[in-house]
Amino acid sequence: MSYIAVKPEIEELIEARKWDALQEALTDWPAAEISELLMSLDSVERVVVFRALSRRKAAEVFSWMDRDDQEALLYNLQEDDTRKLLANLAPDDRTRLLEELPATVTQRMLSLLNKEDLAEARELLGYPEESVGRLMTPDVVAIRPGWTVEEALVHIRENGKDSETLNVIYVVNDDGSLVDDFRVRQLLLADPETSVRDLMDEAFVALQASADQEDAIQVFRDYDRVALPVTDSEGVLLGIVTVDDVLDVAREEATEDFHKGAAVSPLRQGYRESSIWSLFGSRVGWLSILILVNLVSSGVIAAYEETLEAAIALAFFIPLLIDSGGNAGAQSATLMVRAIATKNVELSQWAKAFGKEIAVGILLGVVMGLLSAVLGIFRGGPEIGLIVGLAMVGIILVANLVGTILPFILTYFDLDPAVASAPLITTIADAAGLLIYFSIAAAVLGSI
Repeated sequence: MSYIAVKPEIEELIEARKWDALQEALTDWPAAEISELLMSLDSVERVVVFRALSRRKAAEVFSWMDRDDQEALLYNLQEDDTRKLLANLAPDDRTRLLEELPATVTQRMLSLLNKEDLAEARELLGYPEESVGRLMTPDVVAIRPGWTVEEALVHIRENGKDSETLNVIYVVNDDGSLVDDFRVRQLLLADPETSVRDLMDEAFVALQASADQEDAIQVFRDYDRVALPVTDSEGVLLGIVTVDDVLDVAREEATEDFHKGAAVSPLRQGYRESSIWSLFGSRVGWLSILILVNLVSSGVIAAYEETLEAAIALAFFIPLLIDSGGNAGAQSATLMVRAIATKNVELSQWAKAFGKEIAVGILLGVVMGLLSAVLGIFRGGPEIGLIVGLAMVGIILVANLVGTILPFILTYFDLDPAVASAPLITTIADAAGLLIYFSIAAAVLGSI
């Protein structure tokens, strides 16, 4: 049932101060819908409804909220409510909240944590931004190789209540080093007297806390896991990262690449929450840079002004040629950026990709060149048709190769290949296309 349908009932319970009935009404609601309900209420009603939730439910609902909504709610809660909320949040959700809040607010939140949670939060916040350490939760159940299966299951029952997931159980040595992992069904189906060591094959996959979050996305994709252990540089088990956290990162990375692909600086928050000034700031820089690059195109036209005056029909085909080149370059750049991002193509394979795109560029150029030549003959005669046809072949080939090689160059210099955006590729292709077009025109017309 949508929260909109029962919102009047919720408001009546608040007005009547029937807190028990309110709590009961929200007990079976999904956390995602309760978070939507909260943000549809005014600030006073929002706090009342939030305080009516159980601690565990409140923490779950809070984790579903957008950052700005979380911050607004925190400002309205009393200190004691905030303290309880922070204590019940999963460590990874708490870390994400604290790292995104303004520094002064983060310090106030940290002061409300107990010693254990404070130490945990400071440890997690100590990892580099966008590292796996920022995603992990240290609440993990681990067993020892020397235990029997029965001892391991007893340990899991006693210590598994706070673990984010129990699908996989980890095996560590006395020094905390990770040595293996089991799916919980392996333990449930094994003989209770069997030693954990006898079940081990020491084949496991782990992430390093200092690794980039994008690396975690690839590992989850490659191994099809719902959770992965996180270790330090010496192999000591620190915690786990679950697939829901990685999916959040994947969504953010995809959004960032979409923004860069349109020559827009990535937004720090969603479009709905962004102000006019932040949207302006994310776009004006790239557009200003592209103006400077476009000056090259203007310079090419100025340099070949006499050629253009000698055959004014050439001007008719400028939009056709440069738009075609920009489109071809944007296509190849999009394909290559995606291939690099998904590890389908490695940096070392640039020559093979370049060779493949030469063939593709020639085929595309010939087909489009023939079509353009026919149009050129119809519009300006055989000479113009020859110029336009040859120019189209050259422009498509060059634009295709620029769109292919630029993402590799950016990757080589540890820059995001998504910066090879459609507007950037189009602008480069425009300048190169005009130079090719007028060079061919000058050569053909000069020889006739």
